[in-house]
Amino acid sequence: MRVFTAALATETNTFSPIAIDRRAFEASLYARPGEHPATPTLCTAPITVGREVCAREGWDLIEGSASWADPAGLVARATYEELRDEILGQLQAAMPVDGVVLGLHGAMVAQGYDDPEGDLLGRVRDIVGPDVLVCAELDPHSHLTARRVAAANFFVVFKEFPHTDFVDRARDLWAIAVRALKGEIRPVMSVFDCRMIDVFPTSKQPMRGFVDRMFALEKSEPGLLSLSVIHGFMAGDVPEMGTKVIAVTDGDAAQGARLAETLGRELFSMRGTFMVAQVDEKTAVDAAMAAPEGPVVIADVWDNPGGGTAGDATVILAELIARGVTDVAVGTIWDPIAVQICFAAGEGAEIPLRFGAKSAPRTGSPIDQHVTVKRLVRDAQMRFGESYAPFGDAAWISFGGIDVILNSTRAQSFDPSLFSAMGIDPKSRKILLIKSTNHFYDSFSRIASEIVYCSAGKPYPNRPAETEYRKARRDIWPMVEDPWTARD
Repeated sequence: MRVFTAALATETNTFSPIAIDRRAFEASLYARPGEHPATPTLCTAPITVGREVCAREGWDLIEGSASWADPAGLVARATYEELRDEILGQLQAAMPVDGVVLGLHGAMVAQGYDDPEGDLLGRVRDIVGPDVLVCAELDPHSHLTARRVAAANFFVVFKEFPHTDFVDRARDLWAIAVRALKGEIRPVMSVFDCRMIDVFPTSKQPMRGFVDRMFALEKSEPGLLSLSVIHGFMAGDVPEMGTKVIAVTDGDAAQGARLAETLGRELFSMRGTFMVAQVDEKTAVDAAMAAPEGPVVIADVWDNPGGGTAGDATVILAELIARGVTDVAVGTIWDPIAVQICFAAGEGAEIPLRFGAKSAPRTGSPIDQHVTVKRLVRDAQMRFGESYAPFGDAAWISFGGIDVILNSTRAQSFDPSLFSAMGIDPKSRKILLIKSTNHFYDSFSRIASEIVYCSAGKPYPNRPAETEYRKARRDIWPMVEDPWTARD
């Protein structure tokens, strides 16, 4: 067998002011054919897993380019088209192939393209024809469009949020693909529209139990190959935004439709109950100060670079400073200019510094402090499951009992190694202020005495009923209470 694989991925917050060009992909990941490292990024596991599978099967794996950019705003049209055409040209040169296995995210939006993944998959299908297997792994925070469903044989989606399972789901994707290519099964994809948009952390109930039930059904239901939930991405203002359920069966579309609808209606019945309770910055600081021991993790859930925000909001930090709180470590505040100033000053320098709150309104005010530059690290990175996430050139600054990591590449706070990479022992601090909605939970919960989820400022459009969408559908919950009878 000859199988082509490649990856092109980012998550687009269409409300973010931070544009994405080719440099943004190169800063995170850009690997030419065969150059992808052994360790995958979030959306490139189909390549690294594909190497293992094809070596075992004795098949030829033809690798295309792999590109990933950290979430932000719209992708420049020329950048998307260049990266897309690069992969399409590689596929054309590899023809004939028996299958195409892609790593995508599913929430990319480019200038002039509401559905880049649908555009890419449609062009892939045009090249390979109707009989070649085409499949992809997706992030659940994506948009499942009709164009994508029509172009692909099947999708497998991360089940966990935080996305600790992206390698496992890539193995599931390849397992189905291998059986299909050998003629043992005929994957058929069925989709149910849940007519809602919500946030579904799997680290707590009720979503934990729902995902566990999906795993159990995959093992017990004859003919069922895979179940997935597309959570949707509320910061993506596109026409087909929303939550959907995917069932992949062995040739039985009716079985898949029945399972997808049953699970989808169950999800809808629990709407509004999934997200953890959030408090404002004053209550968050009160809770952290009152805790008998640390580290207490304050998660700045909506200034999350993983959702396309800048990661430079200062609302919670300003509250900590105003209250005179000490024994605090902050990871991170995105400010490439402040990082550059710190590198120019050098380690040990004591300098006046303004940092943070440069990117958007309602994210606080810049912080002005006389700081000590404690440590400087080029190309810093932290762990994220089996992978590593870069956060660029970074500076550890200190003032008044507070340590702050300034970074030049936006990245959410995946793991405590964010701090240890800079020389800070996260377990030694009473309070850790981080920026992440839920991806932090798996690793930080292992060291935290308490976790406080804080909604501070307004860096992210986190209330869909109030968001000023221009393209997104309005016939879904919570825009309307009863979407089953709503009309456009």
